[in-house]
Amino acid sequence: MKTLIRGGTVVTATDLYRGDVLIEDDKIAAIASPNADLTLFGDQTHDRVIDATDKYVLPGGIDVHTHLDMPFGGTTSADDFESGTIAAAHGGTTSVVDFAIQYRGQTLRHALDAWMKKADGKAAIDYGFHMIVTDLNDSVEGEMDDLVREGVTSFKLFMAYPGVFMLDDASIFKALLRTRENGGTICMHAENGGVIDVLVKKALAERKTAPKYHALTRPARAEAEATHRAIALAEMAGVPIYVVHLSAAEALEMVTEARDRGLPAYAETCPQYLFLSYENYEEPGFDGAKYVMSPPLRPKETQDRLWRGLASNDLQAVSTDHCPFCMKEQKELGREDFSKIPNGAPGIETRMSLVYDGGVRTGKISLNRFVELTSTSPAKIFGLFPRKGTVAPGSDADLVVFDPDRKQTLSAKTLHMRVDYNPYEGREVTGVSETVLSRGRVIVEDGKFVGKAGAGSFLKRKPR
Repeated sequence: MKTLIRGGTVVTATDLYRGDVLIEDDKIAAIASPNADLTLFGDQTHDRVIDATDKYVLPGGIDVHTHLDMPFGGTTSADDFESGTIAAAHGGTTSVVDFAIQYRGQTLRHALDAWMKKADGKAAIDYGFHMIVTDLNDSVEGEMDDLVREGVTSFKLFMAYPGVFMLDDASIFKALLRTRENGGTICMHAENGGVIDVLVKKALAERKTAPKYHALTRPARAEAEATHRAIALAEMAGVPIYVVHLSAAEALEMVTEARDRGLPAYAETCPQYLFLSYENYEEPGFDGAKYVMSPPLRPKETQDRLWRGLASNDLQAVSTDHCPFCMKEQKELGREDFSKIPNGAPGIETRMSLVYDGGVRTGKISLNRFVELTSTSPAKIFGLFPRKGTVAPGSDADLVVFDPDRKQTLSAKTLHMRVDYNPYEGREVTGVSETVLSRGRVIVEDGKFVGKAGAGSFLKRKPR
């Protein structure tokens, strides 16, 4: 199969130029200057020509933080690997790295096998896994080595959710030390779970049950303290650390200070922290439950701090933490008790357009930086580059023809995530993924999914 994307402007993390992209089967074969004599690249006949005139040709988005088909709080996230990856494709994301959960008493192998079964035959785009470790012993440490060799090269640890996911500092430190030997990377959910647990119990005892108390019992300083502690533990272990879903300016200060000292500290933020704020929790009735996620939304003035962090490379990625729960029958589980509201919100489909519209078009970040944050940097940090994350000969032909002028109104009724609300309902964005290719196959065209569930492949990632 030979495909030519003609007439577009190729954008990578470092370059911006007019070029025609030639694809053979699942790889980018060559990039030619516009109107070049294609006979120089062999047979000039193509099975398909895609017109990208006045459009950008971007590397497919890489979302390294999703929770598909994940049990939590007595229910399961609304998107499975079929609906979630199809929605991702509509938004210009062509690879995801999800989380396989080791429950207490289980082996890592059992957990990975369970999540591989969830994705097999369903994922429409390529996928990998981080491993959530909740029970660390000598045997599990040995399994970490095995999984790194098999391409599962990152492990998520929690400093929150005591009794469910949370590990103590000694276990965290042992896991960090293990990655020094096996080349893995630790991803950290950094909130002080013990303090939060006390604050939650106090609020409920005072009959403060509304959704906003989810945010008020998870203060920014609890995130900052845990972020500082996570970085300190990684520094003592002599390894990198990746802080997931950073939301608070105070936590960003901890990352910035570490990076200024030359430490390999990395962090991501998410669109919800760039475009939503604590004010959303004050929406009437139970509507504040739409925004119950951990960490919670922060004061509006935090948004500018996060954008500056993205622009200055104190934050290295924008991921989604896509973990959707419907209002009906799921979020409603916590109508009388905010601590029982399932934590999470949808975002896998809207990430690229939101960041382009709110970041590039407003001058907060450059077009190259947009590509870096949504594709290239995640690929580099998590062992996928240069197979993924760039437009270059030899790379996978995961490509997006992106229309920078097309407008779209975000709505649960027209988006493809399997959830009954959207956090950005009614917001108009400019900049839309028009045609999306996964390993050379067109999977989204003219707003329709034309790919195939189950066509995605497991991504064996490289250690650092």
